[in-house]
Amino acid sequence: MEVFCAFLSLGLRSFGGPIAHLGYFRRAFVQQRRWLDDAQFSQLLALCQFLPGPASSQLGFAIGLHRGGWRGALVAFIGFTLPSALLMLGFAWWAPYLHGVWGQAMLHGLKLVAVVVVAQGVFGMWRSLTPDWPRRALAIAACAVLLWRADTGMQLLVIALAAVLGPLVCAHVEAHRGAAFTLGYGRRTGVVWLSIYAVLLLLVLGMGTRGNLWVQTAGAFYRAGALVFGGGHVVLPWLRQALVEPGWIDEGSFLAGYGAAQAMPGPMFSLAAYLGSRMAGGQDGVVGSLVALLSIFLPGFLLLSGVLPFWQRLSGRAGAVRIMAAINAAVVGVLAAAFYNPVWTGTVHGASDVLIAACGFVMLTVARQPAWVAVLWCVAASCAGGWIGF
Repeated sequence: MEVFCAFLSLGLRSFGGPIAHLGYFRRAFVQQRRWLDDAQFSQLLALCQFLPGPASSQLGFAIGLHRGGWRGALVAFIGFTLPSALLMLGFAWWAPYLHGVWGQAMLHGLKLVAVVVVAQGVFGMWRSLTPDWPRRALAIAACAVLLWRADTGMQLLVIALAAVLGPLVCAHVEAHRGAAFTLGYGRRTGVVWLSIYAVLLLLVLGMGTRGNLWVQTAGAFYRAGALVFGGGHVVLPWLRQALVEPGWIDEGSFLAGYGAAQAMPGPMFSLAAYLGSRMAGGQDGVVGSLVALLSIFLPGFLLLSGVLPFWQRLSGRAGAVRIMAAINAAVVGVLAAAFYNPVWTGTVHGASDVLIAACGFVMLTVARQPAWVAVLWCVAASCAGGWIGF
């Protein structure tokens, strides 16, 4: 209950996205409650950033595991995710009733939020993940390849090639062995979790696009959660290819949900609650939401649980650190390509859209305003433009 209440409090008020969540976590669990020290926190954070999946949710899961074992990890996830998941489910029910000029203007404003937030994500990741020209060149090359051909197979190929080139391109990156932390299980249990992760991934990669709705939903979201490096905004291209291209959800509804997610506290992956509900529709919306949520978070937690017993030794090896540095650089290119298509091409249709998005970008990057301020601006400006016919 102690862990659940702590994470529920954060889930209700942690606006600002994954980077902001890390600050909330450090203040709550290192400075205030002293559940772990700075060295342990940094070690867990490094692991969560190393692995694919939602970094802030994985960090919360790891802190819950450290504090209360498996039950602590589970209630940490529930407490942190529940508020935003319920809000996104509510938006899924409300969105179909947004008709007329005002409703369409509001939905368009939410799509413009996606433009602003993804642009901010590309900008921030470019600065933090490509601090030198070898990694910048890798990001630019990845973006160029995906602008030429953007599909899931090509994205995987780009990331795999970055991993192969990592020891060469990032030869100057040094490794630092992290601090020790206690764990209630050993490497054998870790191997079990890694095996479950791998078996499920192989099954979903071998699935087609036909069959039972719930199996297809679970497979699509598990595949996105298992393969997305960088978390947060980077999940956008994976989910689009998994859901929009097969025709399970239309492009406009997808981007509107992504924009609405920026105004919510808690993890960005709670977008799955909205998407799963829209895919299932009607009375099955709650079930679809739950299936999508569990499926997108599950691979990240399985992988984290499996790697934890091995991490301290792995984190001190230069080869592993250099491979991850190259993968992170390629991820910047993946997100940049997704920003152009579909986010920019599918949303920005005139000078007024450019102006609204530019102002929102300045709010986030220069004025350092929280994401919900940009949401209010984009929606209000879009509605005002629709009212005056601009």
